[in-house]
Amino acid sequence: MMHGRILKGVGGFYYVHCAEDGLIYACRARGLFRKDGVKPLPGDRALFEITHEKDREGSIIEIGKRDNVLIRPATANVDRVLVVFSVKDPDPNLNLLDRFLIYMGAQDIEASIFFNKEDIDQEGFGDHLREIYESAGYRVILGSVRDGDTKEEIEHVLSGHTTVLAGPSGVGKSSLINLLHGAELSETGELSEKIRRGKQTTRHTELFTIGKDTYILDTPGFTSLSLSELKIDGLRSDDIKYYYDEFGKYYPDCRYNTCNHIHEPEEICAVKRALERGEIHRERYEDYVQIYEEMKASERR
Repeated sequence: MMHGRILKGVGGFYYVHCAEDGLIYACRARGLFRKDGVKPLPGDRALFEITHEKDREGSIIEIGKRDNVLIRPATANVDRVLVVFSVKDPDPNLNLLDRFLIYMGAQDIEASIFFNKEDIDQEGFGDHLREIYESAGYRVILGSVRDGDTKEEIEHVLSGHTTVLAGPSGVGKSSLINLLHGAELSETGELSEKIRRGKQTTRHTELFTIGKDTYILDTPGFTSLSLSELKIDGLRSDDIKYYYDEFGKYYPDCRYNTCNHIHEPEEICAVKRALERGEIHRERYEDYVQIYEEMKASERR
């Protein structure tokens, strides 16, 4: 028996990176998985046997215990996420970024942020973005996939982990994978001139190995993240504030511990007072309000 990690599933085959010899084997899953309602996922630890050594084919015998499972993207055993957005071209949708961060935070997955395309950022908007999210407690990398220093910094963040790359199309995720792996593994696409939005270039979720015990998962690009996807394990509107870490130090000064920092007046809400003093970034606060109100309305329905 051999041990490995499932890299991807395509056409009924699961491609397993073998821990013992470093080779990749195309494996079928035994029928017992279908019987038990278990579907192997990229990131799964698998026990498999080799059926045709010359053709590197095998059969998956067992799926190891999962640390976690993400529904979107459908992956297992992820221990961190690198959310990739561009500084411009396309312009970043910070509301979508905040939804990603809530989604991952609700599953106790550590998030870092990479703002790509700094090389075309003539206005210095990237510095503003970095300041917003560093003050919110996130590790932020501002750079370009064309820059060697950026590659080194990202490799340091990813080393020894299984990381999912998340973000909308056209921001450079596939180019980043090619840079890190040193080969043109992911098809890269030109940005649509007509709508200035990325064409979809990644068609399935796939795990890539980029070093010892270091994997990255490329995923189809996201243009939205629905409220139903945010409702992880019963997450409700009143929980959203806990995923805005920059609010936390002001909670003790709110008059009521049930304060949601929205409809309460400033005299009883310390978060609102901090907002007016410029200690909390208004972009983040306004996204919080929008997400909270959308989820609250959904709960009423």
